[in-house]
Amino acid sequence: MRRLLALALALAACPAAALDDPALATAVREALDRSPEVARIRAEVAAESQRAPQVGAFPDPTLTLGIQNDSFNQINIGVMETSFWQVMVTQPIPWPGKRDARAAAAQAQATAAGARLGRAQLDVEAAVTSAWVELLLVRGQLTLLGKLEALWREAEALVRARYGIGAVPQSDLVRAQLELTRLATQRLGLEASARARTQELNRWRGHPLDEPVEMARPLAEADLPDLPTPERAVADAEERSPDLAAARLAEAAAGRRVEVAQRDRYPDLAVGAAVMFRGSLDPMWAATVSVGLPVFSKRGAAVTETTERRKAESEGVEAVARVVRLRAAERQTALSSVLATLKLYREGLLVQSDAAVRATMAQYRVGKVPFASVLESVRGLVADEGGFLDTQAQAQRVAIAARAVSLDPAGGLAAGLGGGGIP
Repeated sequence: MRRLLALALALAACPAAALDDPALATAVREALDRSPEVARIRAEVAAESQRAPQVGAFPDPTLTLGIQNDSFNQINIGVMETSFWQVMVTQPIPWPGKRDARAAAAQAQATAAGARLGRAQLDVEAAVTSAWVELLLVRGQLTLLGKLEALWREAEALVRARYGIGAVPQSDLVRAQLELTRLATQRLGLEASARARTQELNRWRGHPLDEPVEMARPLAEADLPDLPTPERAVADAEERSPDLAAARLAEAAAGRRVEVAQRDRYPDLAVGAAVMFRGSLDPMWAATVSVGLPVFSKRGAAVTETTERRKAESEGVEAVARVVRLRAAERQTALSSVLATLKLYREGLLVQSDAAVRATMAQYRVGKVPFASVLESVRGLVADEGGFLDTQAQAQRVAIAARAVSLDPAGGLAAGLGGGGIP
């Protein structure tokens, strides 16, 4: 069992997360310690580890008690020489090597089951980290919403001042107030989403659902994941994938079952010893040796069956390996695209969008542009700031999938980059 747990921990070992937050590390540890999903699989693995001692043990002996009597009218033990009480013990003896082969097959199966524990641990870590990222995203959107509210209040004050001197129509003031009202409705939705994300995270941690979650750094300030080379991304995935390890271990277990089937072609033995008590007459004894007669063809079919199943497991290893390599390549491509997009946001879009808003409001202040231009520039800022947050979250999602060595398609990870972050 200790070896199986070591295997699971080795499979679960992964590169450091870009989200360098001690509170997140604590949340992951709590989830792993308290997860019923992990505990269930750990118990199943422990149960599997107890099969080898069972199948590798000798069969239990059989105790037979009997009576042989020469008459239906009376008990003739002690009177007739062929009447007696009998005590007999029979011990089945598997053909040499069968017990070891069965124990090895059971141990191989238990080791294969141990890979499931590694997968469960990685899944829990990914779920907790994903919930953390989604909560960071919603909180970032709330922060952005506050910035937009301040910007629209500034715009409303500007419109009110110009409306007071008759420089703009009343419709400009109404539209500015309308935007503030829309932001208020969006805040309600984001606050509800933040509460739902908090509850999801606390469910994984095993904490009260509405317990506040403290986070050290906002999403916009989180370190970005490192971009591995395509070769390194694939090699890392193949090395750490619990699914690929499970497939390889299942192939090894199938090979052990072939050995068992091959040895099962040989008959088992049984030895017995009996003592017959005849009352006043001298007791008798008997010794027996029996052997099974392999007169039917089922053993050959069993060898063929297990051999074909081993071939199937071998093909399964290659199938899983191909998916692992594909997903690693997809994530590497997606992360490269995401990081390039973030660079554009940081070095161009965000600065230019903010400057456009300031310039448009300055021009509106002196009557050079209509209020529609202010609306357009502010909405552009909303899209860019929200897109930046979304892309930050996408980078973390790709990194989470890479750490979990997920087999899920990565196509949707890089889709929709640059979308608005405010619902």
